[in-house]
Amino acid sequence: MKNFVVKTIANAGALAVAVWLLDKITLTGDSTGKKIGTLIVVALLFGLVNFVVKPIVKLLSLPLLILTLGLFTLIVNALMLLLTSWLADTVDLSFHVEGFWTAVLGGLIISIVSWALNLALPDGD
Repeated sequence: MKNFVVKTIANAGALAVAVWLLDKITLTGDSTGKKIGTLIVVALLFGLVNFVVKPIVKLLSLPLLILTLGLFTLIVNALMLLLTSWLADTVDLSFHVEGFWTAVLGGLIISIVSWALNLALPDGD
């Protein structure tokens, strides 16, 4: 359970960095508390999408992953971020990613920051 909480916090932090760095990834809210709550819910959605959908997409795109020596993973990450944005819009959260190339850059930022935060935060094992 502790590992799940740590990964969710790392994802929320990575999403916050992407929102801060990229103008076309938006997070709106009345107060800082609402923004933090929205980030945590979006991080949960992002984790769920990465847990359920991403393995299926990676399996189906395995030939492209092999052909591009793994660089197609950037596209897969962008698609997962766009799916998370669509789900957030569906459940009326104030998180939006505008455009495919913004999602590619945002996915790259989120991957790097999440990796660094997962190294820095304890994992509970």
